[in-house]
Amino acid sequence: MFINIEHLNKHFIDKDGQPVTVLKDIDLSIEKGEFVSILGPSGCGKSTLLNIVAGLTSASSGVIEAAGQSIKKPGKDRGMVFQQAALFPWLNVLDNVMFPLKKEMTKKDAAAQAKKYLKMVQLSNYLHHYPHELSGGMQQRVAIARALAMNPEILLMDEPFGALDEQTRSRLHEQLEQIWMDTKKTVMFVTHSISESIKLSDRIIVMGTRPGTIIADIKVDIPRPREGHKEEMIAIEEEIMVHLKKEIDKVVSEELAYEANS
Repeated sequence: MFINIEHLNKHFIDKDGQPVTVLKDIDLSIEKGEFVSILGPSGCGKSTLLNIVAGLTSASSGVIEAAGQSIKKPGKDRGMVFQQAALFPWLNVLDNVMFPLKKEMTKKDAAAQAKKYLKMVQLSNYLHHYPHELSGGMQQRVAIARALAMNPEILLMDEPFGALDEQTRSRLHEQLEQIWMDTKKTVMFVTHSISESIKLSDRIIVMGTRPGTIIADIKVDIPRPREGHKEEMIAIEEEIMVHLKKEIDKVVSEELAYEANS
């Protein structure tokens, strides 16, 4: 397996000094070139799991590996795209994408690499624009180009389209799907959107909360593009909703039991 996670646990200490389990006994294997979405309610640990794979935070226990190597810190093999584009406002589009490349190659090569991926996200006409001159969707495309320009083996995306309107999201879904098909990067994609996960993914990992666990691993075996396969997409959506409803019922029962005993 290209990404291998075994018995992963993550604990935090809350403001009262009490331990809180955010992720419990996570087992997940991802093949090279797979597009895998991590789906679940707020607070289930989706972003924490992604940050552990990115090396931005550490697991409390368990195994976390990429290409057979233990993940201890960020690495060039993993590119990250956040919900907010996090561009440097004082740099233009080209310089934003070039910025992480300058330590790796000459300025000329960095510019060529940046232009290659900006063309891939259809921003070749905006090289000298600044972030404030771009729409939110365009800024996210710059962020995706910046991550891809480092040529990582793994692309980690934390709700990258969550703040965008539905029409813009739909366009970016198409572009991301095409980029993935062209590059065959391994993608871990965190989302709240069931339809987004079905449209983009090879597999959907559904997570439950209190603590964060994997409650379903669903294969999306639908031909691409998927717009012409509405019935199959609806069937998978209904399957996901069954799992999420069970999780909601469990949380409600726990809350009622807690109130009764308080």
